[in-house]
Amino acid sequence: MGDDGSRERRGRWGRALPLVGHLLRSLGAVVLLTALYYLAPLDYGFGVATVAGLLGGLLVFGWVVVLQVNAIARSRYPRLRAVEALATAVPLFLLLFSATYFLLSRSAPEAFTEPLSRTDALYFTMTVFATVGFGDIVPTTGGGRVLTTVQMAADLIVVGLVAKLLFGAVRIGLSRHTPGGPGRSDP
Repeated sequence: MGDDGSRERRGRWGRALPLVGHLLRSLGAVVLLTALYYLAPLDYGFGVATVAGLLGGLLVFGWVVVLQVNAIARSRYPRLRAVEALATAVPLFLLLFSATYFLLSRSAPEAFTEPLSRTDALYFTMTVFATVGFGDIVPTTGGGRVLTTVQMAADLIVVGLVAKLLFGAVRIGLSRHTPGGPGRSDP
């Protein structure tokens, strides 16, 4: 009788451990990326190097998404892996724009209705991403508006295309672990 109870407890823990592991890695990714944003030496001006850094960062973001899609499709727990992928990719994307807004505001304080701290820049990035647009911080120069427009267009790509890719990878991953799915034969 004790043996059956032990198996049942191990069965519950066996199902809970992957969830806990994926959630901890997701939380760790968000905390690490946010800490790096606040600790990064963003004390140089806005210019060609900043735009190149943003473009390079967006390429890294795309590469991370491709790696994540492959990992999701091969994962034993594709849904959990997709949550982990979102917890890595979306903060990376948002923090790239936030750092760029922060640098623009430091170089040209008139670019926004108020100078932006790192937290203000992150707040502005989130309001643009969430399409809330409270109006308390607004780009006032052509450069600020162009950058915000680029983020809005990229947001649509992230929400539409990246979500479609991740959900498609989940579907593939689930079919790999379903009897009769690709690579599996029914007994």
